Amino acid sequence: MSNQPPGPPPAVASESARPGRDVVPLWEATRAWFAISLQTFGGPAGQIAVMQRTLVEEKRWIGQQRFLFALSYCTLLPGPEAQQLATYVGWLLNGLRGALVAGTLFVLPGVLALLVLSGVYVAYGDTTVVEALFVGLSAAVLAIVAQAVVRVARTGLAHPALVALAVGSFVALSVFGVPFPAVVAAAAAAGWWLGRRVPALGAARPASVDDGPAPLVPDDALHEERPSLQRSTAVLVVGLLLWAAPVVAAALLLGRSSTFVDQGLFFAGTALVTFGGAYAVLAFVAQQAVQVYGWLAPGEMVRGLALAETTPGPLIMVVQYVAFLGAYRAPGPLDPWVAAVVASLLVTWVTFVPCFLFILLGAPYVERLRHNRALASALAGITAAVVGVIANLAVYFALHTLFAETRRTDAGPLALELPVVATWQPVAAAIALVAFVLMFRLRWSVLRTLGACAVLGLVGVLTFPGAVG
Repeated sequence: MSNQPPGPPPAVASESARPGRDVVPLWEATRAWFAISLQTFGGPAGQIAVMQRTLVEEKRWIGQQRFLFALSYCTLLPGPEAQQLATYVGWLLNGLRGALVAGTLFVLPGVLALLVLSGVYVAYGDTTVVEALFVGLSAAVLAIVAQAVVRVARTGLAHPALVALAVGSFVALSVFGVPFPAVVAAAAAAGWWLGRRVPALGAARPASVDDGPAPLVPDDALHEERPSLQRSTAVLVVGLLLWAAPVVAAALLLGRSSTFVDQGLFFAGTALVTFGGAYAVLAFVAQQAVQVYGWLAPGEMVRGLALAETTPGPLIMVVQYVAFLGAYRAPGPLDPWVAAVVASLLVTWVTFVPCFLFILLGAPYVERLRHNRALASALAGITAAVVGVIANLAVYFALHTLFAETRRTDAGPLALELPVVATWQPVAAAIALVAFVLMFRLRWSVLRTLGACAVLGLVGVLTFPGAVG
């Protein structure tokens, strides 16, 4: 006999909780999204893991296949896929209000945290204590990312061909340096091709007794909000007006040559080309911000990236730090501190408004195609590639957490990033080992693990200051 708690009656799960209505009360969903937002450390891998554990495994608000389908769609979009996934699921649970609540809360803690840290950096230029805390947080994130790889692989790789696709994607990214969009496109094409020869490839995985109660949003229920030209036009017009409004206002009030307009236009354009996640575009951002606009120095860009990697929310939030420093140093007629805060918020706005637009415009159409076998097979291939992408991110994060320096090795088709062994970080390695034990052996929660590791980082760095580069 199953020990799982009873789920909602079948009629409730398939009809009264049908997506398009409030599947759960908005206040309850808001509270859950706020709790998730406080755990969004570690980039997309850790963020996706937190959402899966909370929404799929613990609360049973959405089924695993529905979750993976939404993730596959968000992976195709420019912008932070984890934030867009939260917006998509929020839309499924509570419609437009749910999408706005989920997407906003997902980035809010990161916005506030990075705003404070940017101010601390500008005011004091010495963040030793903060960086010590982040040594512990970074190490804990390794365990979170590893858990994400295991969980997504367990549910998304239901066929040996998908396992091969995941491995191939990982090798293409980490060994040969193939661009992320090319990997996703190849995985989609391979999934479509395999689906024609293995019909079960794109089919939903049958529920097992371990899946627990039926989810409130069933895998096979269509969303009630039907796509229409009128709705799409309204969303597009309103969204574009809101997106452009702060940049237009800055141009009218301060002139076209102001730092605010330059930053608004530059980062608005960047938001449309961030295919493959933040890492794919940050090199371009750094080059433009340092060499073209002169908003900050090269070393400062590196420090900003480190702060963004260890604060909650998407890594692309580093653009907020760039805007803060750039406006502080070229404030125009405003007080430098006021200018820095305004620029930081403006850049955050133009970066994330398109994320909401992509979901609110595309989700109703994508929902209608969920039972298309060819699309399902292509997305199954993309899901497999996502496993390889997360594994690649795990390796990247491990290299930059456990070693102070890395080096690139380009030999023919190979494009490897290798650690400089002499820069091994023993404090970070020890804390990472503790984090793995806490999460995998003792089953500690993410927040509890992060808290413990932050304290260990503070103690370790202050006790052995020379052990961290």
